[in-house]
Amino acid sequence: MTAEMPFLEHLEELRWRLFRCALALFIGVITSFTVLYVFKIDVVGILSEPIQPYLPGGKLVVTHVGHLFDIFMNVALTLGVIAASPVIIWQVWGFLSPALYGHEKRVVIPSLIFAALLFLAGMALAFEYVIPVSIRFYQSFESASTTNIQTVDAYMGMVISMCLAFGAVFELPVVIALLSALGIVQPQFLAKFRRHALVGCIIAAALITPGSDPTSLFLLTVPLYFLYEASIAVSRIIVRRREHRLSAEVA
Repeated sequence: MTAEMPFLEHLEELRWRLFRCALALFIGVITSFTVLYVFKIDVVGILSEPIQPYLPGGKLVVTHVGHLFDIFMNVALTLGVIAASPVIIWQVWGFLSPALYGHEKRVVIPSLIFAALLFLAGMALAFEYVIPVSIRFYQSFESASTTNIQTVDAYMGMVISMCLAFGAVFELPVVIALLSALGIVQPQFLAKFRRHALVGCIIAAALITPGSDPTSLFLLTVPLYFLYEASIAVSRIIVRRREHRLSAEVA
């Protein structure tokens, strides 16, 4: 670690780093909005692909004049956060790195990169597989005496919530890796509660995709439990390396 900085200087540095993060986010959102608007990118059409085969005429229903603008802004905000994330991560790293030891720095940087990749993988799995499976299941109860009318705000809310939920769940290995690096979690503890974790994965899959059929529920539980097993393996590697480092320091 470097020499300690006075408290007021810490606050001044934090203020400037937060300002840079906010500026990067503002520029990212404005740029994303401009690109989407100028090039007339149909974000609603892209996100509604899984449900289009089940809609009359392949179109969602708009019940409020501002709903499409809200969706447009949400997409622009999401893309803006993604575009600004390198600057934000760099500013956070610049503020925290002086307080970390060398071995902690070697863990944090790969963890941040891996966390971003896992989050995107979780969102992709949700959009490409989970949402279509859920829609097929719900449509299996369609009746000839009803008309299938889906509003754009309700459908987009389901898509966004599922994608964010799966992205968050896929962060499990990174969380376990950081807790193991800090000595809070041991791989023996994780391995001991494998059966409890399996039940937790089933419950999590049921909560993320309510109303799914048993086959879909099983297929969604598999990647969640695989992530738990991967977390145990990562925890063992990190704990083993930490023990070797401490032994070398003592020697």
